[in-house]
Amino acid sequence: SDDIEDVSLFDADDDLSRRSKKSKIRHPVASFFHLFFRVSAIVVYLLCELLTSSFIACMVTIILLLSCDFWAVKNVTGRLMVGLRWWNQVDDDGRSHWVFEARKVSAQGSKTSSEAESRIFWLGLITCPMIWVIFAFSALFSFKVKWLAVVVMGVVLQGANLYGYIRCKVGSRKNLTSMATNYLGKQFLRQ
Repeated sequence: SDDIEDVSLFDADDDLSRRSKKSKIRHPVASFFHLFFRVSAIVVYLLCELLTSSFIACMVTIILLLSCDFWAVKNVTGRLMVGLRWWNQVDDDGRSHWVFEARKVSAQGSKTSSEAESRIFWLGLITCPMIWVIFAFSALFSFKVKWLAVVVMGVVLQGANLYGYIRCKVGSRKNLTSMATNYLGKQFLRQ
């Protein structure tokens, strides 16, 4: 008799089991706080003038939220959610060196971070600085100079984390401009 193995069409069952493992959020607290401080700072900025007339209270609250976000993303969520971290190191001669690290792939070739966490991390990391840039143009063109300082802090703190993690992801030695050009060229050729 023939040896026939019952195999699912196009490995659908295997793909489904792999997808459920990849989409599971392994660090829900880190994922929550990755978005909490970022979104809270944006919500406070948008609703601040409606809730109170004290500019100082609003500014301090927003800058505290942005600072907590910077620290949490740089020191905790980047390492846990996507296995990336960056920092500045000063050597004995007093020279500053920037270090960008990525977690090594395990022996089985699998990552320890899930796709869902990676999506949450990169979506929050890219979207929020773009929102702060929009706020910066809005404050500039509406002549709200006092809010411009707060918005610039948002752009700088969240932009620094974005830059650091992009350098970690693509490698510290590669030229980011050439990588962006190559990526856009590939996208153009696909279409």
